[in-house]
Amino acid sequence: MQDAQFFADHNARHFWHPMAHPAEMLANPPIVVASAAGVEITDVNGHKALDAVGGLWNVNLGYSCQPIKDAINQQLATLPYYSAFRGTSNAPAVELSYALTEWFKADGLVRAFFTSGGSDSVETALRLARQYHRIRGQLDRTKFISLRQGYHGTHFGGASVNGSAKFRRNYEPMLPGCFHIPAPWTYRNPFAETDPLRLAELCASMLDAEIESQSPDTVAAFIMEPVLGAGGVIVPHEKFMPMVREICDRHGVLLIADEVITAFGRTGAWTGSRLWNVKPDLATIAKGITNGYFPFGAAMISEKVAGAFEENRDAFGSIGHGYTYSGHPVGAAAALATLKEVDKSNVAENAGARGAELIAGCRKLQDKHAMIGDVRGQGLMICLELVADRESKKAVAKNVMETVLNRTYESGVMVRISGNNVILSPPLVITSDHVAAILTALDAGLSAAA
Repeated sequence: MQDAQFFADHNARHFWHPMAHPAEMLANPPIVVASAAGVEITDVNGHKALDAVGGLWNVNLGYSCQPIKDAINQQLATLPYYSAFRGTSNAPAVELSYALTEWFKADGLVRAFFTSGGSDSVETALRLARQYHRIRGQLDRTKFISLRQGYHGTHFGGASVNGSAKFRRNYEPMLPGCFHIPAPWTYRNPFAETDPLRLAELCASMLDAEIESQSPDTVAAFIMEPVLGAGGVIVPHEKFMPMVREICDRHGVLLIADEVITAFGRTGAWTGSRLWNVKPDLATIAKGITNGYFPFGAAMISEKVAGAFEENRDAFGSIGHGYTYSGHPVGAAAALATLKEVDKSNVAENAGARGAELIAGCRKLQDKHAMIGDVRGQGLMICLELVADRESKKAVAKNVMETVLNRTYESGVMVRISGNNVILSPPLVITSDHVAAILTALDAGLSAAA
């Protein structure tokens, strides 16, 4: 590896970063991470920090999970790549398809279509939803409905159903036929409703009304994250997703659960849908499926949807969609090893317990720091929303967020900032001591910003 001076000279000069302004990256070069072990990262200057971001919601088992690394190395030595397009397959992909259908059996999902990551998985689910209706002779069912604040990746399909204009505006016009309804966000919503159940009922009624307004026989699917992640960790009331399920069933609309973040234990349940006792028609998975060690994902398919395809005998059932790296043998081997490790470690239970401790600690920080307007979370998905004053809920200035980020990092913990949100998504294997370290560093960051 090059020395620290090389990175100081070349950081952000030749590399455009995702979700960042190139000019801003040149003016304020990002932290360059050089190595990682356990739940800690080390930058090129030798500074160590507990990774309370978990890579990007995905390093659930930390950075030292040797069985996954061994599986990757062994598969590279055996079969580093082969196509899964029509006519060929590979052993790890076949094994993984079986393992995933066993894993997601409780969610009613019985088939897997492999992808290279979350955005690919969302694109796949949207396409399969439209095709499902086409197979059944309902050619007008092409529209999608989603939640404001929802995030579904960066492909044109996913970005079109994203609920925040910041992910769409610079690339418009987007996919036609995409509509958004208010999210059940208690802290900020157009109804000024503070009761979570009443808000859930209002948002569900908006879905019902939007489907009726569009004409039910033109709507293909409603897509939602069981817990909204990048939009600010918005946790719906427990009745919301079941209400959505009933509305979709009544109108013949498919329900797509975007589980890219929430699958594999992060919410304290093995899937976000299972947290709310709902079985979706399609689900998207990625991130934690390989612990972040290899780009991989899948769209999971229910028996109802799978049956329509598998019983079809004309061209409408042929899937004209896929990726060069769909079912990549190295990724499949990494996923198989990851599934074994997350199951053995029971990370969902730990995420629930440590998440409760972290949320409680953040609420104590809220009592101390007036700039914390709201603390919300589920399992190890947690957000602190920072405001200039609690009455107006006006967001703090950008430089305040930068101070929180930098001082918290100097104090030994990496957090993520998005707008005026501090987002925490640490590995699911953290201990109570790690929780205490996160809270101590956050306290230092907030104090510096104040």
